[in-house]
Amino acid sequence: MTHALRFDLSAIEPEVGRPAADRLIAGDPQFRTWNLEEADGGLYCGVWEATPGKWRIQYDEWEYFNILEGRSIVTSETGEVFELKAGDRLILRPGFKGTWEVVETTRKDYVIRL
Repeated sequence: MTHALRFDLSAIEPEVGRPAADRLIAGDPQFRTWNLEEADGGLYCGVWEATPGKWRIQYDEWEYFNILEGRSIVTSETGEVFELKAGDRLILRPGFKGTWEVVETTRKDYVIRL
């Protein structure tokens, strides 16, 4: 096993999905996720992409992400607004609740820790 991993999506078939119907607020957002690493202990990393729409989110895990392209708005249940564009980074902690709105198709790379 090597101790380094290149973010190379060319050999990975993305998982396709969408928000659960009970979380959907607007639009018909569709997701593509390229999971590059899943490690023992609940560590995940990869690339995620979503088309426009809005849905409720709730985090039980830590997530760090970097927006690679597009525009999204993440709003906490207390009203804090994070307008995100390429180059923006955010950490969402366990217990975060709110909404995710994709304004322009958004792609991010991420690291999740359960």
